[in-house]
Amino acid sequence: MTYLSIDALLMDAGVTSNAAEAHGLATGMLCVDIRVSSDLWLKELLAESNPLTDVDKLTLLALLEQTAKLLSEGGFEFDLLLPDDEESLSNRVEALRHWCLGFLLGLGFTRSGDDWPGESGELLKDLVEFTQVDSDVEGEEEDESAFFELVEYVRVAVQVVQSDLSAEGDAEAVH
Repeated sequence: MTYLSIDALLMDAGVTSNAAEAHGLATGMLCVDIRVSSDLWLKELLAESNPLTDVDKLTLLALLEQTAKLLSEGGFEFDLLLPDDEESLSNRVEALRHWCLGFLLGLGFTRSGDDWPGESGELLKDLVEFTQVDSDVEGEEEDESAFFELVEYVRVAVQVVQSDLSAEGDAEAVH
């Protein structure tokens, strides 16, 4: 599963979200509940789209399952679904912006309120700021480096949010 293949699948189905936003949505929903219903994710993602083929549906379900697996392992294997380095930097920055939008939507879709545990509240404020980032960049070496740092920050922030929410859920289960 590549960014381009998922993006083409979504475009063919008439989905308004790109692959980055779809993956961000799935990740946000999974951070709140690692066992989130695939039907719930697909319903939100595919609202007002054309019907999917069984193969396309299986591809999206595999993306959700792989994301859940990588998040639950808690290691450094989890990564954001973004365009490859061959894409222009402005396209990759725009995809990161959409990924953050999807992630925040996924969190908000499955969890209400603003009482985020641990460091999550501050990290989420940063992610909201990332949704405002200007994608009109030149692609110079310093811009590439800054982009890489942003992606790493978001990747680690996701893991912290998932860990904080998981610990909160464990604490609520004890009480």
